[in-house]
Amino acid sequence: MNKFLGYIFSPIHYLFFGFFVCLFHPIQWLCFKLGGQEAHKKSVDLLNFFLVNTYYLLGSSISFKNPYQLPENRPIIFIANHQSLYDIPPLIWFLRKYHAKFISKIELTKGIPSVSFNLKYGGGANIDRKDSKQAVAEILKLGERMKANNWSTVIFPEGTRSKDGKLKPFAIGGVATILKKAPNALIVPIVIRNSWKFVQFGAFPLSFGERMSWEVLESLEPEGKSMEEILSIAEEAISRAL
Repeated sequence: MNKFLGYIFSPIHYLFFGFFVCLFHPIQWLCFKLGGQEAHKKSVDLLNFFLVNTYYLLGSSISFKNPYQLPENRPIIFIANHQSLYDIPPLIWFLRKYHAKFISKIELTKGIPSVSFNLKYGGGANIDRKDSKQAVAEILKLGERMKANNWSTVIFPEGTRSKDGKLKPFAIGGVATILKKAPNALIVPIVIRNSWKFVQFGAFPLSFGERMSWEVLESLEPEGKSMEEILSIAEEAISRAL
């Protein structure tokens, strides 16, 4: 039934999703040119509010839980499992007051309305996976911006999306590199549940009526801990929550 209804409602979802990313491309440009990065960020936040709401057009339920009072006066590294591209709009919207940035493939900075403009000018790190020196340099620059502006970043240490929701081993590279420039960053795990089911049949049809959730878990201080220990604690917390 999820697949059958997906054939009916997926085109409606894609119509509105595409409408919003096209609509907000010139809005982002105007905000950035006239109001700078702060105005641009507000336009991106609003865009992702509308994108998240397109999930409801497929009968999905969305839950975001954050029972903790996270600091806004220090950088935060959010460590999350990764199940689909639909993980990202809720993270941008619900973590908006923490100025969450992402590490993205440099190829995505061209050709995609709204998305490419935001990646190019939003302050994240755009890396060339074929050029390790460039990738490390970009992530180090992101760490510097995080420290200077008390921004946060979201890292998916599995390195790739899990197509069945099962957690893949975590790699330490991104977190370790950022901590070199933002050693005071707080580590905050986030568990994402069931977004993989949204795309279990591929890009079309999307699955109808899935219950998806994002939950912030207990934070940990990196001071006095090795990278292996930090990632192990975060991975275990997310694994338990799944």
